[in-house]
Amino acid sequence: MEEEELDCPNSSSEKRYFPESLDSSDGDEEGILACEDLELNPFDGLPYSSRYYKLLKEREALPIWKEKYSFMENLLQNQIVIVSGDANCGRSSQVPQWCAEYCLSIHYQHGGVVCTQVHRQTAVQLALRVADEMDVNIGHEVGYVIPFENCCTSETILRYCTDDMLQREMMSNPFLGSYGVIILDDISERSIATDVLLGLLKDVLLARPELKLIINSPPLLISKLSSYYGNVPLIEVKTKRPVEVVYLSGAPKGSLESVLRLLFEIHQSGEKGDIVVFLACEQDIEKAYEIVCQEGSNLNPDLGELVVVPLYPKEKCALFKPNDETEQRCQVHQRRVVLTTSSGESLIWSNTVKFVIDVGVERRKVYNPRIRATSLILQPISQSQAEIRKQILGSSSSGKLFCLYSEEFASKDMRPLKVAEMQEANLTSMVLFMKRVDIAGLGHCDFMNRPAPESLMQALEDLDYLAALDNDGNLSEFGIIMSEFPLDPQLSKSILASCEFDCVDEMLTIAAMVTAPSCFSHLPRGTEEAALTCWKTFLHPEGDHFTLINIYKAYQDTTLGSTSEHCVEKWCHDHFLNGSALRMADVIRAELLEIIKRIELPYAEPAFGSQENTLNIKKALLSGYFMQTARDVDGSGNYLMLTHKQVAQLHPLSGYSITKTTPEWVLFHEFSISDNNYITITSETSPELFMQLAPQYYFSNLPPSESKEILQQVMDRLSPISPMETEQQVCEKCPETTEPRCTLQ
Repeated sequence: MEEEELDCPNSSSEKRYFPESLDSSDGDEEGILACEDLELNPFDGLPYSSRYYKLLKEREALPIWKEKYSFMENLLQNQIVIVSGDANCGRSSQVPQWCAEYCLSIHYQHGGVVCTQVHRQTAVQLALRVADEMDVNIGHEVGYVIPFENCCTSETILRYCTDDMLQREMMSNPFLGSYGVIILDDISERSIATDVLLGLLKDVLLARPELKLIINSPPLLISKLSSYYGNVPLIEVKTKRPVEVVYLSGAPKGSLESVLRLLFEIHQSGEKGDIVVFLACEQDIEKAYEIVCQEGSNLNPDLGELVVVPLYPKEKCALFKPNDETEQRCQVHQRRVVLTTSSGESLIWSNTVKFVIDVGVERRKVYNPRIRATSLILQPISQSQAEIRKQILGSSSSGKLFCLYSEEFASKDMRPLKVAEMQEANLTSMVLFMKRVDIAGLGHCDFMNRPAPESLMQALEDLDYLAALDNDGNLSEFGIIMSEFPLDPQLSKSILASCEFDCVDEMLTIAAMVTAPSCFSHLPRGTEEAALTCWKTFLHPEGDHFTLINIYKAYQDTTLGSTSEHCVEKWCHDHFLNGSALRMADVIRAELLEIIKRIELPYAEPAFGSQENTLNIKKALLSGYFMQTARDVDGSGNYLMLTHKQVAQLHPLSGYSITKTTPEWVLFHEFSISDNNYITITSETSPELFMQLAPQYYFSNLPPSESKEILQQVMDRLSPISPMETEQQVCEKCPETTEPRCTLQ
């Protein structure tokens, strides 16, 4: 980055960026207006627009603005600064701008500013908002980096990015030398990537004394952060929230009926303002959306129209403050009802929100390493989550929070802090990353919350089965290439196997489609039969993975043959497909293809449809997903997992469920334990293919079962070997022990 281009153009504008010039006086407003045309923006050298001054007044009204002088003083004198404040205090938008001013004042000699977010849409919306406030162009001075989308240049001063993208950047740039200030925001989410960054940055800060780390934290997490990082300065932002909290102890926890009854009562009261409803899970959003839309048409039209906005976990969007005209129109004619889950807690909400309904429970995904499956468990939310939901009303002049639980429940049954994702998730991708950045002593890495040893062992074992580790437990060459893909390791392994089986084109399509949100739209009541009729046209007899290829190819053909985006959207709507998910799959596939070309992996011409190609796709899939294989034990669709005694059924949207066929052996993409144990995205396989492609020592470690006996018979038939030779082969894999050969390095 060239200092001359972005250097402060004159001393008067430079003065704003040093703490000694930051005082609480507002100055002469007339004088400011008089020099408005002359004052230049130090970040791009152009005169400030009139909008800059309008937004500046709004920024100065934020609670955090009073702490600017204190923050800049602490930033100059310390390497780590913690900023504590409520969600609406302005810390996510203002602190990064102040850090950019600091970097400008020292001529970017240590780099620019990066600010992490957990959710991609929040990162995008914050970047857009901050670029507007700084009066610069998005994608140049201010930008964002999210999975599969980079809106930055080499000269970007301030970039917002998701925490996983900054983590991935450490693979090629372990000490993050491009940045002089790193801001970890949204840490209350306790995502795996944020916890990994909190741990790794300790070592980076020791190696780079000039680097500054800012942690934006909710108040309830301060004591834990202070004990983790030691005695570091704390900037506390005080806010006053005129929020009325109503506890409804008589209502059942998570009762959808109680939620809807309360929602309609609020609407019929005539009080103005939008409503945000926090529900337990995505299924509750679908049910509530259908009922509110249906019942809303029967309500008194004089009360205004109910506009229902479902925010599903993978389709989140940030809601910024609307302009005055839009706000007035909404208040007079409409009331928005936003239905969301815990994933909506970190969004940026409009100040038109006056009511929040909180059910107090959530359906969390908890990974069980013993059975390699995710369970959906209904649990109380944490006290910190309850406080964040209350803060949504903080930007309103007044507001009401309705808690569908008692005050006693909140104090006794809710834990103080949200559980770290690292303690409940599959850690295979995290361990692959840690191995890639050469972290020695993985079991002793300084995480704020240590993951369970069983989860680490399972992750290491899986990586070993996938050939990502060598005999010493270090990353193999194969593992290094796998880590280049921003995908689940099993999916990365399937892509690499597809290079051997000449089906890279098809495997990239499958990888993109299973990584993007579901391409099937949420179906309103009464449209199920029509949707199934449309979807049947895409079904492939070999399984759901092949069906996904058919859908993507049809979407591509429509895109190429259409004259406008509207035509493509209409095609998606007519076929009950999610257009935004298909666009995302297109973007993901393009980036995966770039990676293939960058690391010069072989790429065969597409041959989808031929018998040989179908077999090759199955081989590539099984190379990565041999640990996710099941057998129909009774011919009626009860699939028993190979690795444990859990039984599952095909998902209702599976092509096999639609056509009422049940192949004996299948591989699947995901298995979740809930009210209905479903395996999703399944394709037929065979025991012969399994024995050819699964590692021998994985087969040897399978528990005794009828399925294993069948596989043993197949192995004996394919290559007759004496029991003594089989035992010798297993011992060659693990010469000194019969236990799994993975150990913590």
